[in-house]
Amino acid sequence: MKKTTKELEGILLNAHSKSVDRIMEDEKGELVTKTFGNYFRDLLLDKKITQQKVFIDADISEKYGYKIVSGEKHTNQRDTILRLCYAGNFNVEETNKALMLYGMSPFYARDKRDALLIVAFNDRVGDILDLNEYLIKNNEKPLKSSGEIK
Repeated sequence: MKKTTKELEGILLNAHSKSVDRIMEDEKGELVTKTFGNYFRDLLLDKKITQQKVFIDADISEKYGYKIVSGEKHTNQRDTILRLCYAGNFNVEETNKALMLYGMSPFYARDKRDALLIVAFNDRVGDILDLNEYLIKNNEKPLKSSGEIK
């Protein structure tokens, strides 16, 4: 990438929809398709947290964690992504974006478990074990470990 984000934004703000094909071709080296893995790694970099620490704190094996983040493996367990986000100190907005990039539903405030998770992500109730205790105390299922079957 040679241009700053501001420079690219300036080009796009002055563009017309009829010329979008040409602009997309001209600027393809400047555009990034955000994937879950890119987003996850970028946020951890900003927060100065290593993936290894996140996997340990999320109680997810490093091998499996790296495969999930790289896209080599896919999980249907939303709780696995929630564990990674919580261990990565993601806030509610960051977690919602990560969930959506992974192809999963963001938090839904009317769902009791999600409502409790929103509060926990916002208030940081402790580590994953503390988070699970908080969910259990409020009569909800804890976050499944990556080894559990649905």
